[in-house]
Amino acid sequence: MTRDHWGQVQKELSKTIGQNNFTTWIEPLDLKAVKQGTAHLTAPTSFLGNYVAQHFGEQILFQLSLINPEIRKLNFDVASTGSSTPKPAAKVNKTQDPKAADATLPGAPLDERFTFDTFVVGKPNELAHAAARRVAEGGPVTFNPLFLYGGVGLGKTHLMHAISWELKQSRPDLNVVYLSAEQFMYRFVQALRERKMMDFKSLFRSVDVLMVDDVQFIAGKDSTQEEFFHTFNALVDQNKQIIISGDRAPGEIKDMEDRIKSRLQSGLVVDLHPTDYELRLGILQAKVDFYRKQYPDLVLAPGVLEFLAHRISTNVRVLEGALTRLFAFASLVGREITMELTQDCLSDVLRASERKITVEEIQRKVSEHYNIRLSDMIGPKRVRTYARPRQVAMYLAKTMTSRSLPEIGRRFGGRDHTTVMHGVKRIEELKAIDGQMAEDLELLRRSLEA
Repeated sequence: MTRDHWGQVQKELSKTIGQNNFTTWIEPLDLKAVKQGTAHLTAPTSFLGNYVAQHFGEQILFQLSLINPEIRKLNFDVASTGSSTPKPAAKVNKTQDPKAADATLPGAPLDERFTFDTFVVGKPNELAHAAARRVAEGGPVTFNPLFLYGGVGLGKTHLMHAISWELKQSRPDLNVVYLSAEQFMYRFVQALRERKMMDFKSLFRSVDVLMVDDVQFIAGKDSTQEEFFHTFNALVDQNKQIIISGDRAPGEIKDMEDRIKSRLQSGLVVDLHPTDYELRLGILQAKVDFYRKQYPDLVLAPGVLEFLAHRISTNVRVLEGALTRLFAFASLVGREITMELTQDCLSDVLRASERKITVEEIQRKVSEHYNIRLSDMIGPKRVRTYARPRQVAMYLAKTMTSRSLPEIGRRFGGRDHTTVMHGVKRIEELKAIDGQMAEDLELLRRSLEA
C-alpha cells in the first residue's frame, strides 16, 4: 500500500468525521507498512494512538479494507524520537470475538459531558427531556420506538448519551448500545464483505436497548435499510427498547422506505423545537458556572449573556462555542469580559448570525413547499389551493422579518394590511389545532434559517 493510498483514506475520513476531528486525530498519523494483513500506523503519542483506536479505528479499518481487502487489523505505534523501536500504542482487530471486546461494542463512545445533569430544560425541549427520562428508568417499555427529531444543536445526541449513562449506572445488567446510523452501515458492509451476516444479526439482536443517531443517513441505501428494518422488527418483537434520532420527522425523510417510516412513527415522535431566548440564556448561565471552575478570576460584565442569547439564536453548539472562545480569549489576554471585548472577539460569529431573511425568499420557499407557482401565490386568485400557502407566507414574513404589515401586503400583490393581519391570525389559529400545519411551519422555518 502506497502513501497515495493512505492519502485517499485520509481524504475519505475527513468527509465522514469532520474537519476538526480529522485535523486533531487523523492528520498526525502516518502509515508505515502493511504486513500479514496488519496495517501499521504511527502516532506522535500513546494517548493519541489509543484515542484513535477507540474512536476511529473501525472507520480507518473500513476505508483501508476497501483498498486492500486483506487488511484485517490495525496496529498503532508511538513514533520513535530516539530509539529505533516504536512503542506499541493500541490495536484494532477486525476478527476479535465481540464477547471479549470493549463493553461498548458495537456502540460508539459516549461523551462524559452529555448527561441529564448538564441538559438545560425549557419549553422547547421539555417533552423530549421527559420522554428520555422515562426511557432511562429502564422499566417496562411504554413507547417503542422513541423518535427524537430536530435541527442541528438542539440536544438530540445529548439526550441519547444521557439515556446511555443513566442506564449504565442504574441498570448495568442491560446491554445498552449507542451508535450512529453511519456506524450501523459500516458494520453491515463489513459483515457482508467478510460473510459474517449471522454474527452481525446475532450481535445487534441481542441488545436490550438500541440507540441509533441520525437515522436519515441510511435513507437511499437500500440494503442497509433492509437490514435495519429487520433488526428493528426483531427487537420490537422481543419488547426491547429502541431510541432513534433524525434531523426531521419520519414522514419527511426523503428516500426512506415507507415501511420504515411507518415503523418509526409507530411509537412516540418528539420534536425538539428551536431554543427560545429563556432557554438559550439558561444554557449560557450553566456554561458560566462550569467555566468558573477553570477561570475563577474572570470578571463577566452585566448584559453580556443576554446579548449573546439574543444574537445567536439558531444553534446551541455555536452559542456554546462562542462562550468557550470568549472565556479562553479573556483568560489569555487577562481582561474583563465586557460588551466591547465580546463584540471584538466574536465578530465573525455575530456577523454570521445576522443573515437577513427577506419576504421574497419566504415566498419562494413556500411556493416550492406547496408546489404552486410563485405568481399564483402572490396573484389575485382566492381559491384555497393558493390562499392557504399565501397566508402561511404572510405569517412567516410577519414572524421572521422586521417588515411592517403594510410592507408585507405590498409584496403580496398590493394587498391591504388588514388582509395580512387576517392571514397571520388564521395561521396562528390553525397552528394550535392542526398538527400538519404546525409541522409545515416548522419545516419551512428551519429551511429558511439554514
